[in-house]
Amino acid sequence: MDWDKLRIFHAVASAGSFTHAGQMLTLSQSAVSRQISALEEEINTPLFQRHARGLTLTDEGEMLYAAVSDVLARLAQAEEALKNVHDAPRGSLKVTSTHGIGSYWLVPRLANLMKECPELELHLVLEDRELDLSQREADVAIRMRAPVQADLIQRKLFTVHYHVYATQAYLDAAGTPQRCEDLIDHTVISYGETAPSEVRDINWLADQCKRAGRSGGKGRIIRVNNVTGVLNAALADIGVVSIPDYVAAQYSQLIRILPEIPGPSFDVHLVYADSLRQSKRVAAFRDFLVREAKDWHY
Repeated sequence: MDWDKLRIFHAVASAGSFTHAGQMLTLSQSAVSRQISALEEEINTPLFQRHARGLTLTDEGEMLYAAVSDVLARLAQAEEALKNVHDAPRGSLKVTSTHGIGSYWLVPRLANLMKECPELELHLVLEDRELDLSQREADVAIRMRAPVQADLIQRKLFTVHYHVYATQAYLDAAGTPQRCEDLIDHTVISYGETAPSEVRDINWLADQCKRAGRSGGKGRIIRVNNVTGVLNAALADIGVVSIPDYVAAQYSQLIRILPEIPGPSFDVHLVYADSLRQSKRVAAFRDFLVREAKDWHY
């Protein structure tokens, strides 16, 4: 059997659709479909049951998927063994993180890692969607929730706390809210619908406004779909925001208000596949993050 076809088959089986597999493999849906049809013809066996809601594996497909998964795991282990021949960690390490953690916590600290591991080549993917580590979309992830997959190793790094902030210029113009109910007369900058799904209650401030009866006030809610946009709107004196304390601490013009209102908090975890347990690249990155997290508190 052709290995390229098997690799595409594994991606389709994992994703559950030609479209999602094509996105992971940077191939068109039609190209993926053709490769699967060719593989089925080659072995004279149907591998998928096609229905309106997607694809499911046949019994023969389940058997082949298990075999290909085993081969991929063995190849990953062999790759790590080859890379670990050298004493110092070297080679490419693909790291995925949410936009906020990656931009405002990780990136400012990377100079220390570059000094410690000069032969390590970092590839950062800052997206609020979770990349599939089992599909090697990334080597390690920094996530704002613990993983549920049994084949993933996790390590808690720190806890993120959200509170309410605004600039002095905005407060001088609009007044300083003294209680939650006062927010109905203020502009509240909230996260959009594409906010990270794993971050529960990220729009808690807007929800507080709705419960307080926003329709009776003169304020409004502006939605922005990532933490940089939310932050910049606050720095432009547009309104009140709920952002992580570690972000707000970097901008002296932001003033914490409504301290009695508890915002949400989330534990941040380092996550990687069990197959990378012996990787020197992953170990170096893990140890670096643990040290940085230990020395940092907000």
